[in-house]
Amino acid sequence: MKIDELANSINAKIVGSDNFYLNQDFTGRFTLLNDAGKGDIVIRHWINGKGIEIASAKDIACLITQNPKDGAVEKAEELNFPLIITEKIELANAYALKWTVDNYSPNSTNIVITGTNGKSTTSHLIYHILDSAGYNAFTNTDSESEFNTLIDPMVSKLISDEVNSNGELDYLVIEVSEVQGWLGNLMKNHASLMSEALNPKVGVITNIAMDHIGLVNSIDEVFDEISAVPKAIGEGICVMNHDDELVRKLDSENPFYWSMNDKSCDLYFDDGISYKGDLIIEKEDLPFTSGHFIQNILSAVGACINLNIDLNQIKDAVKSYRALNRRFAKLNDKPLIIDDFAHNPDGIRNTINETIKLLEDNQKLHVVCAIRGSRGVEINRLNVEALVDVLRDDINLFLSSSNDVVNDLNYVTCEEREVFFNVLDENNRDYTHFDNLIDCLSHVYDLASENDIILLIGAQGMDPAESLLKNIL
Repeated sequence: MKIDELANSINAKIVGSDNFYLNQDFTGRFTLLNDAGKGDIVIRHWINGKGIEIASAKDIACLITQNPKDGAVEKAEELNFPLIITEKIELANAYALKWTVDNYSPNSTNIVITGTNGKSTTSHLIYHILDSAGYNAFTNTDSESEFNTLIDPMVSKLISDEVNSNGELDYLVIEVSEVQGWLGNLMKNHASLMSEALNPKVGVITNIAMDHIGLVNSIDEVFDEISAVPKAIGEGICVMNHDDELVRKLDSENPFYWSMNDKSCDLYFDDGISYKGDLIIEKEDLPFTSGHFIQNILSAVGACINLNIDLNQIKDAVKSYRALNRRFAKLNDKPLIIDDFAHNPDGIRNTINETIKLLEDNQKLHVVCAIRGSRGVEINRLNVEALVDVLRDDINLFLSSSNDVVNDLNYVTCEEREVFFNVLDENNRDYTHFDNLIDCLSHVYDLASENDIILLIGAQGMDPAESLLKNIL
């Protein structure tokens, strides 16, 4: 592979070394600058002159970027170093993923999971089923969904690391964000680019709802992003949520529907999970029975059925599954403390409604919500409106800006905090706000009785809660 061929494939230009070609030293590894070695290719959203010096000293094959700045081009020309500049870094990362799969995992069966909610749990459960069945599988899913983007070549690096360490893969289970961007700019067709690069046998689309406000500003824009995924999956099977009206509108060549309500679907929930009319997993064998988690189970089971995994192996794996961190996780018994990564309107509604179902007579529910920092006013407006929709008058509400535990990328702005206060005030909803998460958690724990339930919800601002509680309980 020559550098000019690579540049042409991603609509890019070469500066620094027009006549440089990838030679026999190219390892085929797309990676990050810190981990790169001789012959590797690095992709970075931005690079400066100092970064070019580091890359040249490492003797990497070339560096691809969208934003050269602070003398990067001049330094590349000075050092005769091949710098590839592209207008869309997502094209480079999609190319890197496809190249990595073709060269490191050419014989694996690939699965891609996207949608607004439930991607991580669905991906992790599919991985667990495959792993429990004895297959060598890899997933990019982690508890904080750190590795489901096309901003950098992390997924490509992780795949090559896994193959180098543990040998040939049977399955790749790749979670991909349905909407992605950088510095407030939408990476158009992110999910379809990732899906097409994987050439999946099975694709899963969990649902279509609002999130990532600012990158997209209407449900129609979210639909447009996800609607390209079935085409990217092509002849592969699309496992889809029949209960979601927008998902039903997607045009898939090979759809496979599951439902919580419609028994005409091949896979549905009714006192357990049934497939083509036969009960295959009894309700008491499910690892959790809240509605949105059953949806995740249905998505994962549907994917594995279409991978021709034995039904008994699927059942045994589902029965033994343990959820990712912060997925309706129990942190304490008395009082019962539940922690969930509910960070958008649908997630908030689902999680609070499921918690309300747990309440018994004389129990109080205390909801602790971390305001989303540096994500904009609109998503916070939608989140607080969701709270107003589902919170009963007898439920105590506490808010945290989590200034003590977040970095600059997740700091709650005055405008984000004010929109929460204004919506709650307009709806005569009582609440208590804390600047710091540790103060909020300590107050709520002291207030609650042993019989009460404390629900923790939110994204990055609530992530450290479990570790903080260890010093409180």
